[in-house]
Amino acid sequence: MLTIGCHLSCSKGYANMAREAASIDGNTFQFFTRNPRGGKAKALDPNDLDAYDVLAAEAGITRILAHAPYTLNPASNKEQTREFALMTLADDLARMEVATPGQLYNMHPGSHVGQGSEVGIQLIADTLNQVLTPDMTTTLLLETMAGKGSEVGGTFEELAAIIERIDLDEHVGVCLDTCHIWDGGYDIVEDLDGVLDEFDRVIGLDRLRAIHLNDSLNPRASHKDRHARIGEGHIGFDALAAVTMHPKLAHLPFYLETPQDDLSGYAQEIAALRACDKGSHQMSH
Repeated sequence: MLTIGCHLSCSKGYANMAREAASIDGNTFQFFTRNPRGGKAKALDPNDLDAYDVLAAEAGITRILAHAPYTLNPASNKEQTREFALMTLADDLARMEVATPGQLYNMHPGSHVGQGSEVGIQLIADTLNQVLTPDMTTTLLLETMAGKGSEVGGTFEELAAIIERIDLDEHVGVCLDTCHIWDGGYDIVEDLDGVLDEFDRVIGLDRLRAIHLNDSLNPRASHKDRHARIGEGHIGFDALAAVTMHPKLAHLPFYLETPQDDLSGYAQEIAALRACDKGSHQMSH
């Protein structure tokens, strides 16, 4: 069964997110650990977490993805900015162990702001080596980026270079964003198999733990990172449905980050993708 959900607000608690996910036929969801622009995280409520456990079980939610704030930049040329990233990551990972052990935590690797990708890669790895612990149950995911500006992670090679420098690399995986890699130049429309073979060769498909499923407002290799609704961009519905049904990817959780006015838009996308998934299973039997 397709594991799919969307990005939800955690402002009303974990139980509410499980309830909202179930209301749109989702069986997973993504959320920011705190305000996406940074700031202090809301205190955990034991009653909310208990209610979440019940609701998640009812909805068949076993996998969720927390997302780090966008403002974190462990590759910054400013020590204060790097220190903020270090403190926030450490705090988020500690909270994950209390609230939702055994889950996924995703982050944008960072931007080298003119220092060069090699320097950025080393700074990111240095930060992760300080926040990862041997006994943690959370898996930290580095997200594939579109390569705009001085972003690190716009190629599979850059992500592999970060992972190679991490001591406890068994706690690290990758979240693949379809919009980002398309904007980064990877042709998932005409050559999905080739892209996955390249990912496997450079990083290893065993590192791939989640997928952000987004269409793109821009042509391939634009390096712009502008999400579109499924089927309303340059990637297209058929290609994105093929991603969810690919035998090397179908077991992964998929997260919609498409621009929507409300949950009904996500519900429509989930229904359409579930219909394709159901049809492919019927055809294969």
